Amino acid sequence: MSRLVIICLLGLLSASLNSLNASAQSCDASPVVVQILGSGGPRINPSRASSSYLLWLDGHARILVDMGGGAQHRFGESLAKLEDLWMVGISHLHPDHVSDLPAFLWLSHEVRKEPLMIFGPSGNDAAPDFSTFLSRLFDEKNGAFPVLGSSLGGSYGGGGIRPDIGRAVAGGVRLDVGVIDVTKADPSTVFQREQTTVTARGIPHGNMPTLAYRVQSGNVSVVFSSDQNGTDPKFVDFAKGANVLIMHLAVARCTKSLTCNPCRRGPHCAGGGCWIAHRQSFLPVQRRRGNR
Repeated sequence: MSRLVIICLLGLLSASLNSLNASAQSCDASPVVVQILGSGGPRINPSRASSSYLLWLDGHARILVDMGGGAQHRFGESLAKLEDLWMVGISHLHPDHVSDLPAFLWLSHEVRKEPLMIFGPSGNDAAPDFSTFLSRLFDEKNGAFPVLGSSLGGSYGGGGIRPDIGRAVAGGVRLDVGVIDVTKADPSTVFQREQTTVTARGIPHGNMPTLAYRVQSGNVSVVFSSDQNGTDPKFVDFAKGANVLIMHLAVARCTKSLTCNPCRRGPHCAGGGCWIAHRQSFLPVQRRRGNR
């Protein structure tokens, strides 16, 4: 199975597919598939959405990691179903990793009835904890998007009447929010279902609280490293033995405090097969709809 997941991943990157149906069928070809919805960095890019990844298990999109700018559109192109998702994991609160979350959740209750589990990092003086961040976005009285107040259990003043349309209707699916302590020395188990377990641990990304996620499904493991500077030796243990490691590298310039550069990637690959996703650089692959 570990070999299948790597081959399918590389196939998703290199194949030139001309239809959405082909895109969806490619995610049914292996028990475990990683689909890159966005691999762009924080700068405007004509051909890439910002960071976002889908993990497909047995043909269903189950785990979504990050939701950067343009990722909502890429999610739609992938033909994934929001109602199939088990959880969403947000690595950190830089806009290129989370800015499409409001658009993704808007009117999501129309297709999904059960709450959606969503996880994010604890806070510090650089960024609020994830629960506070969501409140600042979706609080029904003081949030930037009060129409999504129902996502946090709001009832629009108790009457359930959404003020923008004057009717009793939700704005988005209810969220089941989890905050993961990035300062813990050991990984935290954040999700378990069937034969799949998701753990997370803090990683160094300047002073920005940031999480890496590891998904273990049967005997296949995938690590989503997100942005980090590659200086924490404990991350090697966290990623050791993974079938796939997705790690963001700044190859155009050296950013010692924020993002790893290629010269630091070697130790993270020790002990298992890996695949490295380069951001802020050109990928030597053919781009296709739903995977740019």
